Amino acid sequence: MSTETQEHDPLLAHQFEDVEQQTDSYVLGMWVFLVTEVLFFGGMILAFILYRNMYFPAFAEAHQKLDWRLGGVNTIVLLTSSFTMAMAVWASQKRDYGKQLMFLTITVLCALAFLVIKYFEYSAKFEHHLVPGTNFHFDGQNQNGVQLFFGLYFALTGLHGFHVLVGVLVIGVLMFRVWKLRKQEQDYVPTELVGLYWHFVDIVWIFLYPMLYLLGGVHI
Repeated sequence: MSTETQEHDPLLAHQFEDVEQQTDSYVLGMWVFLVTEVLFFGGMILAFILYRNMYFPAFAEAHQKLDWRLGGVNTIVLLTSSFTMAMAVWASQKRDYGKQLMFLTITVLCALAFLVIKYFEYSAKFEHHLVPGTNFHFDGQNQNGVQLFFGLYFALTGLHGFHVLVGVLVIGVLMFRVWKLRKQEQDYVPTELVGLYWHFVDIVWIFLYPMLYLLGGVHI
């Protein structure tokens, strides 16, 4: 690629020598960010596993208060959104911006459905006084251990839900950008980076769902 071509390439930022260097920098930056996220969630998951082994009877009892069916529906919803995000990346690479917007829209709708289901799930916990704090109430002998379980449950699922919400906002910005520039040639890398983030969010839930909802009486 000649210097003149690089200077006039609309997809190339001024600080990079060529598009390949720009793409590698963007992708590396996203992977570094995701590694920090893995360490963040990994530490919390490790804490849950350690406390679960320490207070196994209480955690097994608290597990009975979670609805695995709602968690299962949310798992299907997020897996669907992961597929539509992958299709959005594919459409972006093909420069089919109409299909890209369609798949991104479906991804956002799935994410919002996930958050709505989580809202109803949280509401049930508030109604039954299972939120850690002064109003916490549990009929059983392991109240402190059960309260610890729900403290970790709300921390893990709440932070994951926050990441889902951030993903919705980022995808919304991406959709506006794609729509605004739909008549021009666009770089597919931003969509690919958003896709990496979204797949990470889905993978975190794939770990959380069985750990919180399915393995109540099983030692990890």
